[in-house]
Amino acid sequence: QVQLVESGGGLVQPGGSLRLSCAASGSIFSVNAMGWYRQALGKQRELVAGVTTGGSANYYADSVKGRFTLSRDNGKNVAYLQMDSLKPEDTAVYFCTLSDWGRLMSGGPDVWGQGTQVTVSS
Repeated sequence: QVQLVESGGGLVQPGGSLRLSCAASGSIFSVNAMGWYRQALGKQRELVAGVTTGGSANYYADSVKGRFTLSRDNGKNVAYLQMDSLKPEDTAVYFCTLSDWGRLMSGGPDVWGQGTQVTVSS
């Protein structure tokens, strides 16, 4: 069984930074993409960043381009989402996901973590 555990969320002021971590365990050898989704209160989940295993494709939502950076430590099976210049509209629960690229981009990842809350407020 594949399990994902997110951490690193919290309360930050506008303009601040957070780094989210996603630790994966289980059989993930066939996974070819991972991504970060978020869901704000009263809104649908949206993909904010994604990458294929080999790095042949990547994606950032327009709203986070230049501010968020997805990175991976394959040796540790850990992925990160570095979030800089945070805005109040970034407030959401952030989810780490695993899938193939198509389902990741279409909103239907195969595996989801439990989510971690990010709150940006003064």
